[in-house]
Amino acid sequence: MNLLRTVLLHVLRMPAVAAALALSGFAVPALAAWPDQPIHFVVPYPAGGSTDVMARTLGQRMSEVLGQPVIVENRAGASANIGTNYVAKSKPDGYTILLATSTALSVNPSLFKNLPFDPQKDLSPILLAATMPNIVVVGKNVKADSLPELNALIKRDPTQASYASAGNGTPSHLGAELYKRTVGLDVSQIPYKGGAPALQDLVGGQTTFMIAVMPEAMPLVKDGQLKALAITTKNRLPELPNLPTVAETVPGYELTAWYGILAAAGTPEPIVRKFNTVLNDALKDPVISAKFKTMGFDLLGGPPSALTQLMVSETPKWKQVIEAANIKVD
Repeated sequence: MNLLRTVLLHVLRMPAVAAALALSGFAVPALAAWPDQPIHFVVPYPAGGSTDVMARTLGQRMSEVLGQPVIVENRAGASANIGTNYVAKSKPDGYTILLATSTALSVNPSLFKNLPFDPQKDLSPILLAATMPNIVVVGKNVKADSLPELNALIKRDPTQASYASAGNGTPSHLGAELYKRTVGLDVSQIPYKGGAPALQDLVGGQTTFMIAVMPEAMPLVKDGQLKALAITTKNRLPELPNLPTVAETVPGYELTAWYGILAAAGTPEPIVRKFNTVLNDALKDPVISAKFKTMGFDLLGGPPSALTQLMVSETPKWKQVIEAANIKVD
């Protein structure tokens, strides 16, 4: 009789426990079954770029570990705002995630007046995946082999100098604005629709210098079409020990593009932790790691809080640059 009573009490208590957990937002059945359908991995840029390659590589590993297809969706446009907003407004159930860059997460909130989302409020960080260094490059015929020489060249005749950018509001634009204002240069921007055409005109001598992402610029440096003067990371790269940092000339200067993976705000914490574990393991895989490093990525990983901290610290930094340069895109 006592045994029967114990069993009955246990059975009666189970719905109450489940209900209490459900009311607290911890949906036990949903988490226990997750994932039971395909996961959509949104890239707010066109197919074929470095961000797209990263998403497809990590998506394949997530699919293998989680047992569900991971579908990469390229939702490009509006400086990454279209794809980012799509994920920010998606259902927080762990079936839609985002691979975004520093542009969408720390620059656009100050660049666009009517941004339909707030990265820090509407997105839940999962992982700080990697950073990508930039390099200061000049055409082979520019009479400057170092940053001090470039600065002196521009100051002698600012009307004959200009810098190329991949477009208004891009890291190449903001990085150059930060640099020229720190050094005190009066040099105009020539914006292009992407890094490739900007570099081609730099090769052709139409502009003086550019702060470009390393994977796009280094092949031209190796071919002798451009000269690399400095790298924008805090420290010199082991792969390029003779290339000085910008900070060696301009103390405190640092510009790195960074890549984060996020979900909609409100995604259950156990799902965020699972994603974080799977993705950290993927970044440690020798094959995946080697592939990303050859592309120029500096792999990071770690807890979601690392991405949160970077979003919080970088946003006011670029807001100050944008306001000081009066940069507007809408």
